[in-house]
Amino acid sequence: MYDISFGRWILAVYCLFTPWGIVMWLLVLLLLSIIVIIVATAKFRMHPFLALLLASFFYGILCGKLALVDIVNSINAGFGGTIGYIGIVIVAGSIIGTFLEKSGGAYRLAVKLLGFTGEKNVPMAMSGIGAIVSIPVFCDSGFIILSPLNKALSKKAKISLAGSAVALSLGLYATHTMVPPTPGPVAAAGLLGADLGLVILWGAVVSVIAIAAGWLFAVKVASKIPITVENEPSESDISIDTDAPSAFKSLLPILLPIILIVLKSISDLPSEPFGAGKAAAFFRFVGQPVVALLLGVIFAFGLPKKFERKMLSTEGWVGQSLVAAATIIVITGTGGAFGRVLKDSGIADVAEQYFAGVPLGIWLPFFIAATLKTAQGSSTVAITTTAGIMIPLLEPFGLDGPTARALVVVAIGAGSMVVSHANDSYFWVVTQFSGMTVKQGYKLQTLGTLVEGGAAIIAVWVISLLVL
Repeated sequence: MYDISFGRWILAVYCLFTPWGIVMWLLVLLLLSIIVIIVATAKFRMHPFLALLLASFFYGILCGKLALVDIVNSINAGFGGTIGYIGIVIVAGSIIGTFLEKSGGAYRLAVKLLGFTGEKNVPMAMSGIGAIVSIPVFCDSGFIILSPLNKALSKKAKISLAGSAVALSLGLYATHTMVPPTPGPVAAAGLLGADLGLVILWGAVVSVIAIAAGWLFAVKVASKIPITVENEPSESDISIDTDAPSAFKSLLPILLPIILIVLKSISDLPSEPFGAGKAAAFFRFVGQPVVALLLGVIFAFGLPKKFERKMLSTEGWVGQSLVAAATIIVITGTGGAFGRVLKDSGIADVAEQYFAGVPLGIWLPFFIAATLKTAQGSSTVAITTTAGIMIPLLEPFGLDGPTARALVVVAIGAGSMVVSHANDSYFWVVTQFSGMTVKQGYKLQTLGTLVEGGAAIIAVWVISLLVL
C-alpha cells in the first residue's frame, strides 16, 4: 500500500482519461522532469545540483509510487552510493590534470607531437595534441594553454587559424567526453556500473573516428574561412619553459592509469588470461580505478622540476584540483540520486512493457544527452543527468551487458558534444581565443561539434550491431 499523496491524487485523475494509466504517467513524468532540469539550468541559471535535486523530488512526489520518506531514502542512497564509487577517482584525475597543466607538461607534449606530424600538418597535429591533453585536462584549460602555440604555428605554415583552431577544439572535445579518466565518462561509468576498462577501450576507438571526422571538417570547411587575430604571436614568441618535464614524463601519469585499468578488465575476462593466481590478483588490485589513478597522481607529483610541499596544501595545486573536482562530484552524486528515484519508482517495468522491440537501442542515450547539452550548455551536466536517467532503462532496452553498458557511456559522451553554442562556456573560450565572431563560431564550432558527435554515435551504433 502506498501513502496517500499529492502525486497519487494526480495519478488517479490522470488514469480516468487514458487507458495507458499509471505506466504511461511515469513516462510523461520523466519527460516533464527533463524539462524541469532544462528550464531550471538554462533559463533560471540554477546550479545543476539544485536542478537535479528539484527534479528528483518533483518526480518522486508526483509519481504516486513512493511514500515521502522513501523519496528521501532513495535520494540519500543514490547520492551516497554514487560518490562512494567515483569520488576519489574524479579527484585523482583532477590532480593529474592540474599538475600536467601547471608544470608545463601539457605544452611539452604538444611540441613533441608536432615534431612527429611536421609543422605543415598543423591541423592534424592540433587534433592529436588535443586528444591526448584533454584526457586529464579540461578542454577549456587545454585550449587556453595551447592557443598561443596554435596561433604561431598557423602563421608560420601560412594557413587560416580557423582550421587549426577548430581541429584543436574538436580534438580536445572528443576525449573530454568519451575517454576516462576525464571526469564526465568516469561519472557516467560509475552511475551505470560500466567496466571502466571497457569504457576506455571503446571510448578510444570511437574517439579516433570522431577526431578524424573533426579533422576533416577542420581542413575541408573551417580552413576556408579567414580569421584576423590582433597581436598574433610569432614563432619566436613561443618557448617552452626549461623547467617543464619531458614529453615521456608528462605522458606517464596519463597512460599508466589507463593501462592498469585496461589490464584489470582483461584479467576479469572469463578466459582468465592472467590465470587465477597472484598475477591476476595483482592486476585486479592495481587496475582498480582508485588505485590506478592514485598511482598516476604519484607520478604527477614528479612533473614539477622543483617539488614544493605547498603544492600539496589547501592553497596549492592539490587544493585547486579539489575545488575543481568538487562541483563535478556533487553534480554526479545528485545525478545518481535522480537515477535512484527513477529506479525505485518502477519505471523500468514501464519501459519494458511499452518499448520492448522498439529499435531505439544505443540511440536513446545519445538523443537524451544531445537534448540536454543543446538546451543547457554543460557537457558534464548532460553526461551525468543522462546516465542517471538511463540507470533503470538499461535492462528494458537490452543494454545491461558489460559491453552494452560501456557503449552506452560512450554514446552519452557523443551526445554531450551536440552541440556547443552560446550557452556553453567552451564555445566562448574557442571563439574568443581564436578571434572568431559569434557568427563564425556557430559556423565552425557549433557545426563542427555536430559533425563530430554525429560521427561518434554512428560509430557506436555500428559497433553495437557487431558486438551486441
